[in-house]
Amino acid sequence: MLLATNLWFVAFSFLRMAPHKNHSSPQALRAAEQGTLDVRHQRNHSFMRKTMLTVALLALAIAAPRSVLAQDADMPIATASSAETADSQRIREAVAYSYDLPKGAPSADYPFVAWCEALVRGHIALGETLTDADPLDAEIIRLGRLEATDFRSALDVARTRQASRVLTEAQAAAESATAQWGPLMALTDEPARAQAFGLFFGLPGRCEHAARRIRNDVTTPPATLEDAGLAPRAATAG
Repeated sequence: MLLATNLWFVAFSFLRMAPHKNHSSPQALRAAEQGTLDVRHQRNHSFMRKTMLTVALLALAIAAPRSVLAQDADMPIATASSAETADSQRIREAVAYSYDLPKGAPSADYPFVAWCEALVRGHIALGETLTDADPLDAEIIRLGRLEATDFRSALDVARTRQASRVLTEAQAAAESATAQWGPLMALTDEPARAQAFGLFFGLPGRCEHAARRIRNDVTTPPATLEDAGLAPRAATAG
């Protein structure tokens, strides 16, 4: 079922050819230069380059399926309110938490949301250095700001409920994510910065769900694939 979901997501994105709420990861950019990045999560603002990437994306979707499973491909993450059904939300949460954490990202929800916010803001900051940004670049920046604002709002709402050690971990996670953008921000060649800005590595779907969970003070463990009916439960002894 997960493979079918991923292939549908890929095919749907290809047909629409619309902007996705994906943001660059500096590690992803460096990996791309070495030819090791999973191109299923790359998107360049050039139509031709995007088309070529999509061909590779369709091939890799079968070999290594993965989906960020965000709310909607054309809308920024928004966790303050949602008309989504509980069952749909549970399924997406289960899938989002089933994937391994990105390298260097904290596992606890609150620090993880701080990491997500910093990653988005770093991408926005890089885009804001471009003097020849096109309308699509401007729209990506606008949507990124909305996402960052949502993450910050969730962090602020949940802050008073966090232990000091959690707040310290969140600050460290944010600083780590921000620091990753340093080498790209330091590039003096604007075309190089523009190219970096044009590569996108999808925010983990977990960002959205972690933000919702801390905003609503959800302390129960996130749904699992078994809870959502996406995987069989392990047989119990006896």
